[in-house]
Parts: sequence; structure tokens; C-alpha cells
Amino acid sequence: MSTRRSRIDAFLTWLRDVKRLAPSTLATYRHDLERLDDWLGGSMPMADWAELKPDSVRAHVANEFRNGLSGVSLAKRLSAIRSFYRWLLREGHAHVNPADGIRAPKSSRKLPNVLDVDEMQALLDHPGNATPASIRDRAMFELLYSSALRVSELCALRWPDVDFGQQLVRVVGKGAKTRVVPFGSQAGAALRAWRELGVSAADAAVFPARTGAPVSTNTVRERLRKWAQSAGVWKRVHPHLLRHSCASHLLESSGNLRAVQEMLGHADIGTTQIYTHLDFQHLAKVYDAAHPRARKKPE
Repeated sequence: MSTRRSRIDAFLTWLRDVKRLAPSTLATYRHDLERLDDWLGGSMPMADWAELKPDSVRAHVANEFRNGLSGVSLAKRLSAIRSFYRWLLREGHAHVNPADGIRAPKSSRKLPNVLDVDEMQALLDHPGNATPASIRDRAMFELLYSSALRVSELCALRWPDVDFGQQLVRVVGKGAKTRVVPFGSQAGAALRAWRELGVSAADAAVFPARTGAPVSTNTVRERLRKWAQSAGVWKRVHPHLLRHSCASHLLESSGNLRAVQEMLGHADIGTTQIYTHLDFQHLAKVYDAAHPRARKKPE
């Protein structure tokens, strides 16, 4: 293995063990850094990362842009390179960060697709069937939309994370950051129906696979795709679409950008206002008033 690749591997190990980044995030870092390494191998062979110059980083960005990579993707690539070099500097393997001050080309910003309220109603009100798998799936999909969860956050949930009394769920998001978000009455009813089928242990995964381990993200995606087709929703439906839809519907109803920002667990949303902490009680009030499936609470 080359010295350059071994440095990438060591950096990724540090991100995994110290920063506790999700496997999907680590895979993105690996892809971006190995793409740079591959390109450098053809354009300017060098023994170690300390030899990389800003002009070479700019040339790499320009080459990728010509090959069709978007400005957003290149901004992420540059962010990965900068993070890598901050680590190299700390470890004494580099003297400067060659990606500092380099900006990605601008490209038009693409808004995420969402389901409208009627489409979401058709999806979540689909009767499914009475099998345990179907009852589990309904609870997963209701919670994804109700609390705007990432699919990785959903899969990692354990029953102690769910507070039925306060209708709150505690999730661990990107960078191992914990946040507490509300869920609506219909998500709560679906979760209760699922729990009543039996839980092997108090700290068990909320959504286990047959082995008892947490259900995989790929399984959730595939189950949601089939559920949407069965419900007659023919858009490309995936877990992140439910997260986008929740955020969109809350913003349309409340206009409270900071509350939605808190709920999503974002440090910022594009060029919007900087992150402002909201107490959970205020967030719950905004949620109860605005979320289409949280307006009616059980007696």
C-alpha cells in the first residue's frame, strides 16, 4: 500500500474511532480522498501528501467540474480535503493545508423533492396488512415523517430512546450529536401497536431484523419503496424524502425556520439564519400546531 493511501486509511480510522462518524459518512470521505489520490497518480506522482500544492487542488477541482461533478459535490470534496489536511497537520505529516481558500464552482441549487400532504396521507394511511412486518413498517414510516429522522437514526433507535409520555424521541445524529425531537399521535399509536407485539428486552432495538440486530438502512429503503407502490404513490419514495417532506410541511404551516432547523439537527440550512437553540417545550408547541399528523392527540 502506498504511503498516501495508508494516510487516508489512518485518517478514516481516526474519524471512526474519535469522531464516531457514521459508516456512510466515512464512505463518502474515502471516495472523495481516493478520487483525488487517483487523479494525482496520473497527473503528478508524489511520494507523500506533504508535497501537494494549492494549484494541484485547483486543477483537480476544475477537472472534476469539466467531467460533470456539481459545485455542491465539489464543495463537499474540498471540505473532505481540508479536514484530511487538518488531521495531517496535527499528526506532523504536512506543513500547510493546500485546500484552504479554494472554493468550488457555483452551480444551480437543486431543491429537494417532497411529497405533498395528500401524497403523504395516501402513503401513511395505506392499510397494509396485519402481519408483524407490516405493523413494524408502518411504525417506521410514521416516525420517519413525524420526526424528520435520518434513516440511520431510525435504525439505531432503542426503546429507552422513546418517551411515550412526552411524545419525544432521542436520536444520535451526525457527529454523534444527540437531539430530542417530538413525534405526533399517529406515530405514537403506530409505535405502541408495534411494541405490543412483544419486546425481547427493555433496551432492545425499536426496529430489529430477524436476528435481533437493528434493521439495516437498505431494508428500510426497500420496504418503503414497496409500501409506496402498494399505496399507489409512484414517485421515487425513499426515507430521506420523508424527512424532506416533514421539514417542508412544517415550514409551510409555521414559517418557523429555526424550529425546523433544530428538529432536523442541522448546524445551518444553506444560507439561512445561523443556528439558534430552542428549548424543547417551544419546539413541541410549534410541532403540535404545524405538523399534519400531530394535530390530534389521544385522550
